[in-house]
Amino acid sequence: MMSPDPLAGNNDQGSCLMKKITVITGHYGSGKTNLAVNLAINAAAEGRSVAIADLDIVNPYFRTTDFRQLFAEKGIKLIAPDFANTNLDIPSIQFDVEQLAASEDCLIIDVGGDDAGAVALGRYAESLEKYGDELDMLYVINQRRYLTHTPDEVISLMYEIEAASRMKHTAIVNNTNLGDETTSAIVEESRSFAEETSKRTGLPVRYTVYPEGCQIPSSAEDALPARVFVKKPWEK
Repeated sequence: MMSPDPLAGNNDQGSCLMKKITVITGHYGSGKTNLAVNLAINAAAEGRSVAIADLDIVNPYFRTTDFRQLFAEKGIKLIAPDFANTNLDIPSIQFDVEQLAASEDCLIIDVGGDDAGAVALGRYAESLEKYGDELDMLYVINQRRYLTHTPDEVISLMYEIEAASRMKHTAIVNNTNLGDETTSAIVEESRSFAEETSKRTGLPVRYTVYPEGCQIPSSAEDALPARVFVKKPWEK
């Protein structure tokens, strides 16, 4: 079947599994931001109130802040550094986790890549721990990304992120892709890689992401159809 349109609000996989707070981490370029945008839009399309926090204070490119107008159109609240996307951009952001969690149905936190980006998450570790089962910390993996070709590589990085953030992941998101060249075959080939990572970490694979245009096998119960929002400058 063809991928449903996340903007149409008919993507059950990407919304019903969401908890009160969703923290998204991973390697640089693994697709964290694109996942965050899709999950936020899916939840908003269901009528849920959503806030998304851009906690990436390391990488000035491919940030949730880039979608400020889209979020405004969808009624999604954006929390970002005061000087994001300007020449005055500084690595500083502050927000009240408990207040946002109390006022919104869903809070999505897009964390900077690797352990360097996860340091910023660490300041909120104590507040986030209070939410227990209402919190998901998703580790996004992309087998086709540099330095994450093997389970050994992605697991090593995962533990570095956990040490820097002082938090533990709860699930894995298999976001293996080759940008515009992604096919269903590429996604399916990555399943053994994701399953081995899952087996060795004890974490379930929450979603397997299928970019728009990919055919989704009927057997793919964990499939998350995703619109490709984050693109390289020459792809726009």
